[in-house]
Amino acid sequence: MSMLHKSPSSQSLPGIEPRPGCHKCSRLAAYRREIAREFPHWHGAPVPAWGDPEARLAVVGLAPGKHGAHRTGRPFTGDQSGEVLFATLDRFALSRGSFANDPDDDVTLHGAMILNAVKCLPPENRPTGAEVNNCRPYLMRQLSMLPNLRVIIALGKVAHDSLVRGFGMRLAEHRFAHLAEHQVPDGRILLDSYHCSRYNMNTGRLTTEMFNAVFARALQLNEADM
Repeated sequence: MSMLHKSPSSQSLPGIEPRPGCHKCSRLAAYRREIAREFPHWHGAPVPAWGDPEARLAVVGLAPGKHGAHRTGRPFTGDQSGEVLFATLDRFALSRGSFANDPDDDVTLHGAMILNAVKCLPPENRPTGAEVNNCRPYLMRQLSMLPNLRVIIALGKVAHDSLVRGFGMRLAEHRFAHLAEHQVPDGRILLDSYHCSRYNMNTGRLTTEMFNAVFARALQLNEADM
């Protein structure tokens, strides 16, 4: 058993993580090796979950970005999507410290945990169904180890679909839609959002106001449960 990633600006949570040289997904392992030849000092390995072990809110993204978490080793750190997410976490008092898009900054999460549906960088940010399936046990085990968790935000359809399957629900009955809410069998709430990717933000598919609305609703659901 390993520990979730611990940096100077994070809390740790006991849990299962894939080993750095994981080969469950041969395509992703080969892609990691390819990038490592050009960037040998990057993190270049599965990216662990990161945040507060007492979290009431979990944010589940798609996968590490090439110049983001694949480079830095911390979810949503190093690229524009991280700037959007961490600004939102700060706006809703779910983080403390000064985010510098670097794992050595002094940011900590309070009441939130960040995870990914796929822990390794997929080519063109498009994991296969088999790759999502291979990573799902890590995701579901880690969510189960958050005793206070009440709301899970799925950033994008890949994360949504993996969570729905992980909770044993039918996709036909729980379709992805921005701000859609789905109750999972244990009573927790799955809340959908478009991913805060550069493409979605630049095209206006997702706006700051729309993203804020997701987190405002998540906190409202958490407060209603207290």
